[in-house]
Amino acid sequence: MTVRRILVVDDEEGILEVVADTLCALPDSEIVTEIESPRAAKRLATEQFDLLITDIRMPKMDGVELLRLARASDGELPVLMLTAFPTVETAVASMKLGAVDYLVKPFIPDDLLATVRRILDGTVLRRENKLLQRHLEREYVFEGSLGFDGILGRSKPMQEVFEIIDRCAKTTVDVLVVGETGTGKELVARSIHKRSDRKEERFVPVDCGAIPENLLESELFGHEKGAFTGAHARSLGLLEFADHGTFFLDEVAELPLQLQAKLLRVLQERKFRRVGGNEELSGDVRVIAATNCKLDKLISEGRFRQDLYYRLNVICIEVPPLRSRIGDIPLLVDQFFQKFAREMGKERVIVGKDVVEVLARYSWPGNVRQLQNVIKRTVALAPNETLSVDDLPDEIVLQAGVGPATAKGRFFESRSQQVEAFEKDYLFELLKSCNGDVTKAAKEAELPRGTLYRLMKKNSLSPEEFRS
Repeated sequence: MTVRRILVVDDEEGILEVVADTLCALPDSEIVTEIESPRAAKRLATEQFDLLITDIRMPKMDGVELLRLARASDGELPVLMLTAFPTVETAVASMKLGAVDYLVKPFIPDDLLATVRRILDGTVLRRENKLLQRHLEREYVFEGSLGFDGILGRSKPMQEVFEIIDRCAKTTVDVLVVGETGTGKELVARSIHKRSDRKEERFVPVDCGAIPENLLESELFGHEKGAFTGAHARSLGLLEFADHGTFFLDEVAELPLQLQAKLLRVLQERKFRRVGGNEELSGDVRVIAATNCKLDKLISEGRFRQDLYYRLNVICIEVPPLRSRIGDIPLLVDQFFQKFAREMGKERVIVGKDVVEVLARYSWPGNVRQLQNVIKRTVALAPNETLSVDDLPDEIVLQAGVGPATAKGRFFESRSQQVEAFEKDYLFELLKSCNGDVTKAAKEAELPRGTLYRLMKKNSLSPEEFRS
């Protein structure tokens, strides 16, 4: 059980005894008394308290000054003022500085006890609310006050995404979120839920690609006792768990066709059955689906139902890849470096301008998630508080093609020249061995014909030159 510490400050020893005796009735509380206000100020600066009770008129340092110091040290510390000379001026001054209440001496002990209980109960409630808020904020990858519901981005593509989120959140329609891996599709789904009328209900995410196919149906819809081997009791599915809330289907393209048909019925009629059950259940859920696949291609291949696609795609939000919003990279870099520095107990991290330039020129195939992981690794392994390009992973620096020194610039220039020379020599020998037959050459090189033609054009090579 947490012990609540209360500091009582008064220049009258008799008052201190009365207050301490009265507050002994509080469970799990430690009453600390001080007759000299300067000593009390030192204790406030070095110790943790849950409540300060102080007289206003005291020698050396009055209660108003002590209140000011206490609030400067701990902005959330509640303060109760005691005074034998109540005036409007002192009451107003105390309240403006943050006192929660004041009592006039001599006071009735029961009044003091009731007032202190009310203040402490309110403090606990406020702290619980703040802890809950921090917990909700930690559900998002991006921390800090910048961005949109924890999603960082000032670029035009991201501002357009934020605008669509804000509009569709006020509706009840289902949403399809598309984008490459690591772009933050789940963050978008959580933002929609957070801004909707369902925000007080559950947000239930399901990774369709992470659950084995033979277990996926049971996970989604639940099962009855005896439905299959090992089903020893009825089990509710995630769809029932999400009732009245938001049901997020990540990587929806991984759903087997059989389950796609069942999901379609949920979307159309909001009804489903548990595995092995006959009872028809209703589910009031908003469905948000996400995928990194081209669903139209999967439809043409017979791997995704067209009617399900149309039902999901009422509103489509396309999350841009990081390479399409490079203007956001400095913002993301700064936030990630500071975040991981705090988490790893490093007082500060200084990021050189050249580091940001290198990170901005990298293509980021893994998008924001990859950027986050690279920065986390860099902060963990960097030997100094000032980070340089040398602290970045080699593959990032090599592919970005920039460096802080002229010597590195010559390296990249040389490497580029070598690659171009290899490319032209390889194509020359390939076309020569295939007598200018582009189809055969593409097959041997394991390249698409279109790619081979582009490489030939880039290197000014024509197949006619090699035909005998």
